[in-house]
Amino acid sequence: MDNRSTIWRGVDTIKPRFVALSDRVWAMPEVCYTEARSSAEHLAELRHQGFRITENVAGIPTALMGEWGEGGPVIAFLGEYDALPGLSQEAGVAEPKPLEAGGHGHGCGHNLLGSAALLAATAVKDWLAEHKVPGRVRYYGCPAEEGGAAKTFMVRSGAFDDADIAITWHPSSFWEVVVTPSLANTRADFIFTGRTSHAAASPDLGRSALDAVELMNVGVNYMREHMPSDARVHYALLDTGGIAPNVVQAHARVRYSIRARDLPGMTELVERVHKIAQGAALMTETKVEMKIISAVSNLLPNTPLEAALHNIMEELGPPHFDDADKGFAREIRSTLTEKDIASVYYAIGMDPTDRPLADFIVPLDAKRNPLIGSTDVGDVSWVVPTVQVHAPTVAIGTPFHTWQVVAQGKSPHAHKAMVQAAKAMAGLGVRALTEPDLIAAAQADLKKRTARTPYVNPLPDSVAPPLDMSLT
Repeated sequence: MDNRSTIWRGVDTIKPRFVALSDRVWAMPEVCYTEARSSAEHLAELRHQGFRITENVAGIPTALMGEWGEGGPVIAFLGEYDALPGLSQEAGVAEPKPLEAGGHGHGCGHNLLGSAALLAATAVKDWLAEHKVPGRVRYYGCPAEEGGAAKTFMVRSGAFDDADIAITWHPSSFWEVVVTPSLANTRADFIFTGRTSHAAASPDLGRSALDAVELMNVGVNYMREHMPSDARVHYALLDTGGIAPNVVQAHARVRYSIRARDLPGMTELVERVHKIAQGAALMTETKVEMKIISAVSNLLPNTPLEAALHNIMEELGPPHFDDADKGFAREIRSTLTEKDIASVYYAIGMDPTDRPLADFIVPLDAKRNPLIGSTDVGDVSWVVPTVQVHAPTVAIGTPFHTWQVVAQGKSPHAHKAMVQAAKAMAGLGVRALTEPDLIAAAQADLKKRTARTPYVNPLPDSVAPPLDMSLT
């Protein structure tokens, strides 16, 4: 039985509904934990397709799960649908043109991500129904990947405890299996409280919380020389204490993102930053509270799943782009710098080319120089063998979290890439359902990787999902 070609035809049969879903979600961009309409669209499609529904996963109103099938292994597909602030942009134009001043936009392609993952899950569901094979397919609708760590909360709640493997993807410049690492990451607010006073008449009576924030930032900057070279620490001021310079600021708040290669390294770095904050409070005679907002783990690779997925992606091939696709991609590339384009090629160990869209597969053993970020997929990978596809939804070199990504989010070339990603994921899902040895090998690989460093969820039990973090 040629399962792969069968499942790929199944994806093609149902893809129009999911391309339309992607475009609807693109048109209703909602940021971290506010994805009420976007999650409702995914929920409606799950119901239409006959999945059993679980809502409010991990106490998160916009997190959901759909399951179909009985017995057998559980194949999980991870979807996302959150947008980014300040990236409103008209589709199909190669110039900055906001639809709404200051509005949101899908600058990381999550409108495509969730839709393709649900397309893959639905195709596997249809395959299970046709072939009457024991097994269950699940779609996890995961909000707030952009800083909210929803999957980490979902892992902590036990939502993935009985899944056998997890499959997901992300929009990209290239067609490849994701083998690059990610950084563990904690987002924490440092809230300083001082004493207000007249800055001219009685400055000696005041204790400035803003001074404490500034001293903390200086201390962290001095720490940078003495932390691992692949760690990252950056911050945003949330509250500067007011706009009157003649009033000593009694309150101030700074949010830090603290990243390191692995969980133990991140835990150590968070404590060092906390000590610097305590020192700043001591110097200014203020008080400081550290409040963890979210946290994610580094991503664990899984060699058996990566090899199996790469073989499927080689057989499937990259999306087939036509002249119109390449023409628009060239227009987008004209807005990029040579450095933008060279940087993504550098990440996969290749010299830049003039290709507007990726028509090749990146070798699994390419000499990569990864551009490292963080993702809450990392926490899933510590408890379930996990693998990811990269599919070329954007012109090569397009920086993510930019208007250019939003402009391409409804383009025919993005649709073709999301469907190709769904075919790769669905193909791997069917292979796992029909080859128990693959699941066993994937689980053995995970067990080996976690033997010396067991998983510890980076979120303290006392930390609840920050449902209001976008309003902070």
